[in-house]
Amino acid sequence: MFHNSYIGRVQKSISQKVINLVKIDDYELKEGLYYSKDHLWVSVEKSLARIGLTDYAQKSLHEVVLVELPSVGSETKKGESFGIAESVKAVSDLIAPLSGIVKEVNEELRDKPELLNQDPYGSGWLLALEPKKLDEELKSLMAFEEAKEWVQKLLKEG
Repeated sequence: MFHNSYIGRVQKSISQKVINLVKIDDYELKEGLYYSKDHLWVSVEKSLARIGLTDYAQKSLHEVVLVELPSVGSETKKGESFGIAESVKAVSDLIAPLSGIVKEVNEELRDKPELLNQDPYGSGWLLALEPKKLDEELKSLMAFEEAKEWVQKLLKEG
């Protein structure tokens, strides 16, 4: 079904910030992020790690209708569920790519869960945490190039 992968570069301007996205078939990956095999992305921002759902994941879920996230101050553990994303198609656990203390939660998702579908790398972010073992745990995540190859492999496997 996805034999010929189309890869192209797309630039989007969000809040006057240019972000580089690479398009693989119908899916976008943002450069400069780390990715988990649980389809979450991580952006390291000074002392915080912002986490969101990948474009591949949101398109697989289809229309997201509910997001449940932890409260500020709670702890996440790498590899464990920290919330759920519910769509018209399925309910999916959100698996923490990093361990840490939740410092920010995207409250807007409570009333507008569709932001996960509309802007997964921007206004659809999930939470920001103060990581406990950032350097160590980042090694288990995929850098952009590795994530790009992984998505291409997923598409080939169908």
